[in-house]
Amino acid sequence: MSTFSTPAEVCNKVKDISRQKASASFRYLAVMGVLAGIYIGFGAELSTLVTCDSAKYLGLGFSKFLAGSVFSVGLMLVVICGAELFTGNCLMFGPAAERCTNTRGMLRNWIIVYFANFAGSLLLAVIMYYTGLWKLGGCGVGVNALSIANAKVNLSFAEAFFRGICCNWLVCLAVWLALASQDVVGKVLGIYFPIMAFVASGFEHSIANMYFIPIGLFLKGNEAVMAASGIANLDQLTWGGFLLNNLVPVTLGNIVGGGIFVSCAYCLAFYTPRNK
Repeated sequence: MSTFSTPAEVCNKVKDISRQKASASFRYLAVMGVLAGIYIGFGAELSTLVTCDSAKYLGLGFSKFLAGSVFSVGLMLVVICGAELFTGNCLMFGPAAERCTNTRGMLRNWIIVYFANFAGSLLLAVIMYYTGLWKLGGCGVGVNALSIANAKVNLSFAEAFFRGICCNWLVCLAVWLALASQDVVGKVLGIYFPIMAFVASGFEHSIANMYFIPIGLFLKGNEAVMAASGIANLDQLTWGGFLLNNLVPVTLGNIVGGGIFVSCAYCLAFYTPRNK
C-alpha cells in the first residue's frame, strides 16, 4: 500500500475539500479562522525570539534558516490540529475556476477566514505584549520585533507583492505535500521544508504579518524598546502603513502565488471534463 497520494490524487482531494470549505458554516469558519491566526502568530513570535541575536553568533544565513525552521510550527498546528487559514484556502481558486466548487462560496470562505485570521493574530499580539517577554535580552526581543515590523512597512508595493507570490507558492505546496502524506510524520516533514524555505528567503505572508506588524506597533509606543532600538525613522510604521504598504500588496501576491501558480496549475494539468 502506498504511503502517499499521487499529485493527481491530491488534486482530487483539493477539489473535494474546496467543496466542503465553500459550504461550511459561518461559526465553523470564524472559530477555526481565529485559531489559525493564533497558530501562525505563535510561529511568528517564536521566530522573532530565536533571531533576536542569532545573526551575531551564527551569521545572517543560518539565522534566517533558524527563523524558518521554528516558524514552520505554525502551519503544522493549522494542518494537523485543524484550522482555517486564508493563505492555504487560496487552493480553492483552481477548483472554483474549473467550476468544481462555487465561486461565491469560495469568496465567502476567504472573507470570513481572512478577518478571523486577523482577529486571532491580533489577539495573540496583544497577549504577547502583556507577557512582557519582549524585555528579554535587555529588550533585544522587542527591538527585533520592532525592526521586523518597520522593515515590512517600508517595502515598495512591487517588492511586497512579488514576495507575497513566492511566499504562498511555497505555503500552498506545503499544504499540498501534507495532503499527499497519510501519516503525521510525513505531514510534518512535508510542511517543514517549504515553510522553512519561504521564511529563510524573506518572502511575505499576509497572516503572519498580522502578528509581526501589530506587535511592532504596540512596541513603538514603549520607551524602553525605543531607547534600545536606536531606529531613527519609524514614519511608515503606522496602522495605515501596515494596511496600505504591506497587507494589501502581500495579500494580492498570496492569492496569485497559491491560487494561480499552485491550484490552477495542477487543476489545469489534471483537468477532467465534468461529464467524465
